[in-house]
Amino acid sequence: MQPLHILLLIAGYFGILLLVSFLTNKGGSNADFFKAGKQSPWYLVAFGMIGASLSGVTFISVPGWVEASKFSYFQVVLGYTVGYAIIGTVLLPMYYRLNLTSIYTYLEGRFGTYSYKTGASFFLLSRVVGASFRLYLVAIVLQELVFNAMNVPFWLTVTITILLIWLYTFKSGIKTIVWTDTLQTLFMLIAVGVAIYYISENLGLSGGALFSFIAESDMSQIFFFDDWKSGDHFVKQFISGAFIAIVMTGLDQDMMQKNLTCRNLKDAQKNMFWFTIVLTIVNFIFLALGLLLTVYAQQNGIDAQKDTLFPTIATQSGLGIGIAVCFILGLIAAAYSSADSALTALTTSFSIDILDIEKKYDEKKQVQIRKRIHILISLLLIFVIIIFKYVIADASVIAKLFTFAGYTYGPLLGLYAYGMLTKWQVKDIWVPAVAIATPFLGGLISYLSSTWFGFEFGFFILILNGALTFLGLVLIRSQKN
Repeated sequence: MQPLHILLLIAGYFGILLLVSFLTNKGGSNADFFKAGKQSPWYLVAFGMIGASLSGVTFISVPGWVEASKFSYFQVVLGYTVGYAIIGTVLLPMYYRLNLTSIYTYLEGRFGTYSYKTGASFFLLSRVVGASFRLYLVAIVLQELVFNAMNVPFWLTVTITILLIWLYTFKSGIKTIVWTDTLQTLFMLIAVGVAIYYISENLGLSGGALFSFIAESDMSQIFFFDDWKSGDHFVKQFISGAFIAIVMTGLDQDMMQKNLTCRNLKDAQKNMFWFTIVLTIVNFIFLALGLLLTVYAQQNGIDAQKDTLFPTIATQSGLGIGIAVCFILGLIAAAYSSADSALTALTTSFSIDILDIEKKYDEKKQVQIRKRIHILISLLLIFVIIIFKYVIADASVIAKLFTFAGYTYGPLLGLYAYGMLTKWQVKDIWVPAVAIATPFLGGLISYLSSTWFGFEFGFFILILNGALTFLGLVLIRSQKN
């Protein structure tokens, strides 16, 4: 495809999002922006959350990861199912009972203001970096496919990307996103299905032969029990997956904000149940796609690995215009479905948790402040993504994303675990110090463990940091209990 054709495709796709935004932007109130008036159909939320959970990172990185790690990532996905069950049966009932807009308000009632601000701050840090990771990956691909040929600098590509997201979310926020994410998830899944069809046909595989080929391939190994020191060991991956789901969905304002737009707790729980089933299947399909892409590249002498594998084959291998068009649409859908909700969640958390707008101002003033914060968060994302261009090396982005999440979500995990599993209070003023010290101590332990004993924590670093935070809170336990 020519860069101009891709640009026209992007423009058409964005036109559809603007139309959806126009049809849903009827109010623009904070109730719409933050909770969609609690009127979202649960099945739309469930389907849209698939796209937000997968994002551009899964769309590109998971298929590119198969050559080096086989299907080991599916051990993490199986762990997700346990984490989502805990979210549906423990966290969601608590959030609905407390009628929360920001889930971090729980920490204020349980411990105090310092704990509340600490939890919200760690979410903001986690989500800014996480959303920037995802957008960076997609921006790099669009830069290579379209904007380099037009001599458009990377910073302008990123700015345009964020501006487009801001335009269709600035008025009604989560109310619009519930609908746009549904559309974007559909485009993403179509893209994966078309890619599998084209590549399997080219490899001479169809029907049962395709399933047999995947099952018999050395790259489709899922379970790893041999080396307990390895980061790919089943126990580490499975348990890490459960905790990753809990913190990156259940303790994440972005993902929970969608659930809290459902009409009631029962609908939100139905959403989580079906979301879990579909997400598990979709992740396996992405891994299968990665195997097919790797085999196709090897047989056709295509020199592409990791995050460049899928984009290169889809757009430059001569498989046809159909797979190229679907890939571009899927890529854009993956980028927007994750980034738009992240931008809204960051605006929500900063407005409510940090600035306390619901406590300090009337509705009119709240809307004015929220709109300003929305713009400032957009500018921050642009700045961080541009920085990433100069600090990210060649490792798969998804590995970096989960590793970073282990350090930033670890304190959140420890705070909520301590709050829900004990009845103890803490010396609230010391909570920020514990939360800040934890990632540094966890990083030191991980480094020494790898250096001295050859034991790699991998994604298990999340649990280590959560445990360290929990221990730190025990040490600052208040004697007023």
